[in-house]
Amino acid sequence: MSAPTRKRRWLTICAITASAALVTTPVGAASGKNGTPFGSRTIARLAAERERSAGTVAPKVKAEDDDGNEADEIAEGADQYAEARTSPGVVAPGAYGAAWTSLTDLPSTGGSWRNITDLPYNSDDPRYRDIDSNSSGGSGNVTGRMAAIAADDDGYVYAGSAGGGVWRSRRGGGHWKPISDKLSSQSTGALALDGSGRLWLGTGEATTNADAYLGSGVYVLSDPHHGTFSSRSRVGGDELESTTIHELRFGGGKVWAATSEGVWSHSTKTLKGAWKLEFAPNPDYLPGGSKAHDDDAAYKNIANDIAIDPKDPGKVILAVGWRSGDDYNGFYTRVDGAWTRISSGFGDLPTDPDDVGNVTFARSADGSRYYAIDESPEQLNTNPDSGLEGIYSAASPSGPWTKIADYKGLAADGSALTSSGYMPGVQAWYNQFLTVDPSDPKHVYAGLEEVYETKDGGATWSTVGPYWNFGFSCWSIDPAEQTGTCNQTTHSDQHGVAIGRYHGKSFVYVGNDGGVYKRPVNGSQDASGHATDWTSLNDGTIDTLQYYSVGIGKDLSHGGVSVTGGLQDNGQSILRSNDTVMGSNFGGDGGDTLTDPANGCDIAEEYVYLSVQVTQNCAVNDGSWTTDATKATSYNVAPADNATSEARFIAPLATDAKDSNTWIAGGRHIWVQTHGYAIRSGAEWKSVHDLGAGRTATAVAASGGKVYAAWCGPCNNQGFARGISVGNADGTGWHDITLPVDGTVPNRYLSGFAVDPKNADHVYLAVNGFSRHWTEGPGAGVGHVFESTDGGTTWKDISANLPDVPANSAVVTPNGGLAVATDLGVVYRAPGRTRWERVGSLPAVAVLQLKLGPDGSTLYAATHGRGIYTVKVRDCH
Repeated sequence: MSAPTRKRRWLTICAITASAALVTTPVGAASGKNGTPFGSRTIARLAAERERSAGTVAPKVKAEDDDGNEADEIAEGADQYAEARTSPGVVAPGAYGAAWTSLTDLPSTGGSWRNITDLPYNSDDPRYRDIDSNSSGGSGNVTGRMAAIAADDDGYVYAGSAGGGVWRSRRGGGHWKPISDKLSSQSTGALALDGSGRLWLGTGEATTNADAYLGSGVYVLSDPHHGTFSSRSRVGGDELESTTIHELRFGGGKVWAATSEGVWSHSTKTLKGAWKLEFAPNPDYLPGGSKAHDDDAAYKNIANDIAIDPKDPGKVILAVGWRSGDDYNGFYTRVDGAWTRISSGFGDLPTDPDDVGNVTFARSADGSRYYAIDESPEQLNTNPDSGLEGIYSAASPSGPWTKIADYKGLAADGSALTSSGYMPGVQAWYNQFLTVDPSDPKHVYAGLEEVYETKDGGATWSTVGPYWNFGFSCWSIDPAEQTGTCNQTTHSDQHGVAIGRYHGKSFVYVGNDGGVYKRPVNGSQDASGHATDWTSLNDGTIDTLQYYSVGIGKDLSHGGVSVTGGLQDNGQSILRSNDTVMGSNFGGDGGDTLTDPANGCDIAEEYVYLSVQVTQNCAVNDGSWTTDATKATSYNVAPADNATSEARFIAPLATDAKDSNTWIAGGRHIWVQTHGYAIRSGAEWKSVHDLGAGRTATAVAASGGKVYAAWCGPCNNQGFARGISVGNADGTGWHDITLPVDGTVPNRYLSGFAVDPKNADHVYLAVNGFSRHWTEGPGAGVGHVFESTDGGTTWKDISANLPDVPANSAVVTPNGGLAVATDLGVVYRAPGRTRWERVGSLPAVAVLQLKLGPDGSTLYAATHGRGIYTVKVRDCH
């Protein structure tokens, strides 16, 4: 569940996450009925994994003589989702905006996409209680990550997703409608309602996780009850394009934006005119500055929040700093007209740069109380239990502040996170929210991995939304045996919060990695302090599911097809042909997927780092394996590169196009197994080729025994290198293709192959990142789609009029056409043509994988923010 295990780099295109590789427990390691059965999903194993990677969780505290340069430390675990889009250099602002304009100008193929995942997704589906599932944990219906929430007193709720845009409910939650589909960015950083009821949207998610996109600025909606966002509603100019926005705050007739490039302000009365840069601690690193292209530039001006005293709007406190630590981290205020670091008089709230990281503020409606959460870079680096420095309270944003909670106290107040190595605030760099009940200055909700509540200003706390119900005495894998005190909780990993009213009653709304939940502001609790009245608002009308992959096979039990896919922090979904509710048959983060076209219940699901589980019954299980280990029907079959961490976070898997029993997996090595879905052990994989130390596979494909493998190493923009190896599944004939360094095939991330089913020597290559117009790096080259007719020896650029946008996946259609998945939708080149057309009109959402269904006539698109879509191939003519 997104536990940090590896250090990652936050680059200029998208930010990072450190998401955990949870080790799979052997089938024989079943536990007792009321223990936590999910060995691969227990907090103890999460903690063990985090502790094992303890020197790579965060950069080391900088030495006095390194001039604050943290590039070496950060780059060790360079973020993989980001680097695919940035390497070999830094991408200039405006790249995505230009790509979106070019894409929308393409001619259309006709036809329209159909969303097939726009129905409830039950993470606790009782059909799927196998050993690798998290079902019964208590999260209920889920959708994709929600970064921000806003709500008013008329029953309107607004949910801003990480990659699927902004959604509106008119009924206090549920019955959602998208309202930002016309924008070039569907990544939400902040949502806020101002005093006149206007809705402000800051694009660009700022949670520094692996799959967050930069935004296109700030937009305002004058009539949020009825209107939709458009490009005409952008505030100011392009000053905030290609930034992330952590918070929007109001005061003194201004809106203030805490961004990845400092703190900016704009008049709320007129929306024209440029944004004003209020403060950047290191302006030389901003675009146009002398160090704008430095490797550290993305970290040098990060602002997290702004506290403004409504009684004295001139009194402003800025919380500034990179969550893994930098010399500029701290709190700043104006002194004699100049922004000055606060070094004393702040009380318990630290001012030392080592102890100020990610910070969130909140204040009461009457301005009498202020609250703050502080994540500490020092704690993140040295404390295996938590990165939380504390939660604080003050009568003024200027302090003095008093600590009112720490991680040990929160753990003792009904938390599910009580194991050493994984306690409250362990992901405080990623999970934070704060809000105050408008009617009670001492009534506060705080979000970290869990949701906490205090009604007395922090003297006492309750974990009203525990991480999950596993480990509590009330829990049982059998719903019939679970006691009534195990109520629904929220999904883990909290990001957004708001309080609003519906039919005269106040509710708190929380957004997290599983979507949106609500409960009455003054709700009920059980004896352990857990809320008894959470309601999931993820009713299927809001689909922001973040897929990495998709798999399709015939549903032999019900006819039609079964569709499955791996998701960010929402495991593996499965949608069978007669389902009205999707289920989750694997837990954690879902990666790549293999599904037998002839039988959709034969599934191989990658967790992360090439940890592969396989099932041959859709992982249908009643949980009886907890007392009889032989009844488990999922098996850990990870190749050895998983144990040595020599694989990508989302590592590539493929079946041979001519033999579905032959599988290819890519880490440092190219692995082959020939037992298909009957594989039962990782020992059944054979290494047929060693790419070499420091290299990892980025894409694999095979047809008739011929295997293509793309790799990178180093994979970040410091010395980035890429290549292609070709050989046979039996281990013979392996060799590296000589790719010229002149950019003929760009020196960028090679993300996918598509092999002509009629000729294994005819292959297409999809290339990620941006061309040299936007990327400053050696060999960045131009183009995104290349073709070889001689087995990869030589390549030809066939990009033609294809927009300059990262390409992720490609599929050869039965008629000989070529479909390509990009970060902004799907394009198609008809057979015999050279020009590209746009397929349908998806919003500006990343499509990470394309696959054909068993009928060969249906194309499935796994989007990272808007679920799974299908279109008939005949429409792409």
